[in-house]
Amino acid sequence: MPASILSSVLFSALLILISPLSLAKTQTTNELASLFSRSSQFTQVKISPQGDYISAITHKEGKQALLLLNAKTLELMHLIHFPNNAQVGHYVWANHQRLVMQKDYIKGWQSHPLYFGELYAINADGSQPKYIFGYKRKSMQLSSHNKPSQSIRATGYILDPLINDDKHLLVSAIPWDNKNSKVLNTDPAKTVYKVNIYKGTRTKITRAPIENSHFMTDGQGQLRFVSGTKNHVSYSLFFRKNDTWINTNRLGFKLDNLSPIAFGKAPNQLYVTGQERGQPEAIYRVNTLTGAHKKIIQNPDVDHSQAWINPITKQLYAVEYEKGYPSYAFINKKDPFAVFTKQLLKSFSGLQIRIISSTQTADKVIVHTYNDTTPGNYYLFDTKAVKLHYLFSEKSWIKPEKMAKVTPIQFTARDGQLIHGYLTLPKDKTAKHLPLIVNPHGGPHGVRDRWKYNSQNQLFASQGIAVLQVNFRGSGGYGSTFEALGHQKWGTDIQYDIIDGTKDLITQGIVDKNRICIVGGSFGGYSALQSSMIEPDLFQCAIGMFGVYDLPLMFKEGDVSRIRSGQAFLSTVLGTDPAQLKTMSPTHHVDKLKAKLLLIHGGNDDRAPIEHFEALTSALNKQKYPFDSLVLDDEGHGFYKDEHQAQAYEKMLSFLKTNLRL
Repeated sequence: MPASILSSVLFSALLILISPLSLAKTQTTNELASLFSRSSQFTQVKISPQGDYISAITHKEGKQALLLLNAKTLELMHLIHFPNNAQVGHYVWANHQRLVMQKDYIKGWQSHPLYFGELYAINADGSQPKYIFGYKRKSMQLSSHNKPSQSIRATGYILDPLINDDKHLLVSAIPWDNKNSKVLNTDPAKTVYKVNIYKGTRTKITRAPIENSHFMTDGQGQLRFVSGTKNHVSYSLFFRKNDTWINTNRLGFKLDNLSPIAFGKAPNQLYVTGQERGQPEAIYRVNTLTGAHKKIIQNPDVDHSQAWINPITKQLYAVEYEKGYPSYAFINKKDPFAVFTKQLLKSFSGLQIRIISSTQTADKVIVHTYNDTTPGNYYLFDTKAVKLHYLFSEKSWIKPEKMAKVTPIQFTARDGQLIHGYLTLPKDKTAKHLPLIVNPHGGPHGVRDRWKYNSQNQLFASQGIAVLQVNFRGSGGYGSTFEALGHQKWGTDIQYDIIDGTKDLITQGIVDKNRICIVGGSFGGYSALQSSMIEPDLFQCAIGMFGVYDLPLMFKEGDVSRIRSGQAFLSTVLGTDPAQLKTMSPTHHVDKLKAKLLLIHGGNDDRAPIEHFEALTSALNKQKYPFDSLVLDDEGHGFYKDEHQAQAYEKMLSFLKTNLRL
């Protein structure tokens, strides 16, 4: 069915419809929970290739819709949305007038949107809607064959909009390997198709030589490189020569975990990230014919957090690092986008800026700004006139001047390992004998906490509570050696880092040792329980949200366990010794608990299935250990619906006020 179109409505009218609460007017727990649980008003903000439109994802009737504004007047031209239970997902401008978008679904039994690989194209004025890729397509012609084809049983992802081709884009697709499976197996190697955005015809281009693959195209849309992994720990890189994929291992780079990020100016020249002896990643310029390579830049402490590519030339111009605060290192200072970035950094003191979208000529770009107290603002930057125009805020109801500052910290763990993290201190409070929430991040591998606005931590800070975030060993971003320190140490060394960071704040006199709670989600939920069992007298309360609590169960239940690479990953990071897994599982050690306990879980969680919650609560009941709980049957791994997040926040605030004596 075609997408519905709402036109000729002023953008200001839309803002009035979604105008929010103000923190200044908020007093009750219910109002606070609602205020900090609200989703961003605008995401995926982009400008069309010729600069006629500004587009963004917003919400209409509880679903995502695509907003199209006149770039000059900011008048709302159209609001594209799907009927019934479908919504707009990720999208791109395929040419200056036509958009291609993922079609997501909201199902009654699950709050989180589901994506089945369908792609839909439509013009900016609402004309020529077309279903161009997916399993529901009844008759589609492959351009390499002159006969009708049935719908494709694959999940398609937009790979490259091909800015120099107005009629096609590239789609990478994961084939469905089980007719009865409701869950996508991401292991099979992806196939790339060239798809006509008006007719839906497609041509097969290539198939990846490795699973869990990520392709890289050059400025002409040619497939040149692909990286992938069999275990989500080590990665391989291939380059394409005469339609054949060749493993770069043959070139003798002697670098680990190669990943392509940009093309060089010379033929066969490529910028990659790679590691030597487990150190933080470095950026190398390599020659894919000779194997020659040169280190361009490396931070001694952290991996790069972002590589910034000129979207027109596809040349690398800067990388971003974040040891504490984010900062830029410019690779090509003369690149126009490097010049734009420096101009913008001077204009926004105390804010990090990112250029997130551009016209084909780079005469206008979309700029996103943020910091620890600002969720994010969007601007239109006229690069020729060197003028900024404010567009809108992600969360206009959040007043930065009322938010708490976030400060990078570091401490030395018990074994001498240097650990980094962040401390949020409540506004207008002296940093002395404060109540504390310890907030371990999820993962635990490949991810880390960063300096940015965090709704949950700001909610806690608004109640006068300090919040500690620890980038414990095993976290991503500090080199593979640091990450590997957490392998098979989930229940020991990682928890010791969290505990040592907490004790460091006590020693400094910043926090009250008798008012400490540990709160986390996913692996953070696991840590909330595990740390409370290791140091039962340190934490007065604990909140575990959608956590994994029985490690042997991870090999049997959940999305990670269902795929071959997931089993390989678990074997690497957890080990396979049943006794060790049991020792590190909170379900088997509830007798050590002293903390007041609140458990929150989603009934449809596929990453930490409800069986983990049930195993833990069963053990608690056998021990006759009291606990409070909240189960939201249609939520998954985290909260999608704002009202569910508000419900959880309200329960958490009530729990914390009692147990931290606020």
